[in-house]
Amino acid sequence: MIRIDVPATSANLGSGFDSLGIALTMKNRVWMEESDSLEITCVDDVKVPTDSSNLIFWAASHLYEICGKKLPGLKIVQENNIPLARGLGSSSACIVAGILGANRFMGNPLSQQDLIHLAAKIEGHPDNTSPALSGGLVASAMEGERVYSVSVPVSDKIRFAVMIPPFELKTEQARAALPKEYSREDAVYNLSRSGLMTASLFSGELHNLRVAVQDRIHQPYRSGLIENYDNVFRMSYELGSLGTYVSGAGPTIIAMVETDHSEEFVKNCVAHLEEKGIADWRVELLSADPHGAQIVIE
Repeated sequence: MIRIDVPATSANLGSGFDSLGIALTMKNRVWMEESDSLEITCVDDVKVPTDSSNLIFWAASHLYEICGKKLPGLKIVQENNIPLARGLGSSSACIVAGILGANRFMGNPLSQQDLIHLAAKIEGHPDNTSPALSGGLVASAMEGERVYSVSVPVSDKIRFAVMIPPFELKTEQARAALPKEYSREDAVYNLSRSGLMTASLFSGELHNLRVAVQDRIHQPYRSGLIENYDNVFRMSYELGSLGTYVSGAGPTIIAMVETDHSEEFVKNCVAHLEEKGIADWRVELLSADPHGAQIVIE
């Protein structure tokens, strides 16, 4: 049996719409074993499909097909720490687990770069799947079906206060809120800040982050889909956030905070949310995960 640990991921980082993503130290675990039949269980109370529509099994089966083989079944045990439909890459984590496990069982016919291409093709974009595989901060671009990406480490001066609401927001709904066209001014506004975000997270130039998260492409149009959006953003800056943004399509909101003051930030954040009657949001303090998905033999 093998165990696959796959990190949560946060895409967009404000200005880097559909291009930037980061791996975080919240992980799903999947135990996988070859079998003649399909058996899927969870060690927690999260409800997941237990038939061939299960995304982990589907992705594994898809890779077998690509390699000209048939996958008769798998024994899969899931530990689901990444919340579903919250903008933290839960579907990417399933895809990555499935193809990594399948690749291992077949003797690793696909390289790491092949896996990056395949995961992005299945998901439709690389900004969650690439950091889930590579770790760190990843800038990605797709050319046809190929992914061109670079992973760089994130400065240890920065941690991530992840504020997870109790409600889901489907990516399709968040996509539908976006306009069909943007002005050149808005495109340039985001491009300049996206470059600044990458360089600042890597170098630890903390004073740049508040400008680097600014965005005119997606957050203004999605804010109305996230209850208490304005309250949470305002509160995070009052408590000393270096830069706050919507994670992926939302509804999770992430504040980048200085490592030395991060524990205090989270404690104050929880207290302020309770004061404002937003007590059912969960707050997690995470770091950037430098490694990406890992296979452990058990």
